[in-house]
Amino acid sequence: MVAKRFLVLGGILLLCTFGFMTLGAKGSWGFILPFRGTKLMALAVVGASVSTATVLFQTVTTNRILTPSIMGFDALYMLILTVAVFFLGGQGYVQLPPVGVFLFNVAIMVLASLVLFGTLLRSAGNDLMRMILTGIIFGTLFRSLGSFITRLIDPNEFSQIMVSSYAQFNRINTDLMMIGAPMLILCMIATWHMRARLDVLALGREAAIGLGLSHGRDQIKVLTLIAILVSVSTALVGPVAFLGLLVASLTHIILPHARHAVTLPAAAMIAAITLIGGQTVLERVLHMSTPLTVVVDLLGGALFLYLLLRGLKR
Repeated sequence: MVAKRFLVLGGILLLCTFGFMTLGAKGSWGFILPFRGTKLMALAVVGASVSTATVLFQTVTTNRILTPSIMGFDALYMLILTVAVFFLGGQGYVQLPPVGVFLFNVAIMVLASLVLFGTLLRSAGNDLMRMILTGIIFGTLFRSLGSFITRLIDPNEFSQIMVSSYAQFNRINTDLMMIGAPMLILCMIATWHMRARLDVLALGREAAIGLGLSHGRDQIKVLTLIAILVSVSTALVGPVAFLGLLVASLTHIILPHARHAVTLPAAAMIAAITLIGGQTVLERVLHMSTPLTVVVDLLGGALFLYLLLRGLKR
């Protein structure tokens, strides 16, 4: 049954890929294929990054409602960007090498995630509402600090921040793609090697310790992977709030399996189908300029409220 569903997902993904690359193609294929191929690769990388980060975060929190975006990871990334523009100026920030800026952001994200979210998980891991409220407070704090700093920035430099504040799948930094894709592959390999330990982590802190797992050490490893994956996806297209929750929920519906050896690749495939298929329908079929993130956040936000209210009624 699992193999058949993977075959179905693979067939849908191939169909979406074919449609994205060929529908509405006019002109030289020598230009169309590289141009669309870069966007296709970016959509696949972002989908895999967001889905893997969400599955990992739900594993360490032992809850299927929470996501890195809800807990403030994206807001933290944007705060780092805002502070950099504030101190360096718009021109100074633009002149920085994109790869160097990206690696610096990843390092700060990893450090901050271990200090902030690592402490949160250890202190409130068994209290769902406390975790949600604390995560929302973190996110609000980061956004408020970023908003305050933007008021002190020159309006001409403010555009640098606004460009990065919204997910745009039509604007892909190829330089970051060349470093983001290998980082994603390394993170996926590390995650795959941890798949058995992740199955134990999903049982909860007490059960994991009882089975001989070093819960704190593995939690730090997972948080590090999450910070890198969130940095990769946000640096490429911008923050995507509810994509991870939507994809993870669909994964558990389509493939209700507890093993991460099944959940991780399935989530990556469903995320790629969502982004590639959604972008194909909006651009090639409906000929709409509406950003895909608007539709994804609408569906994901509604799903989050439904899951939260259903959990409160139990």
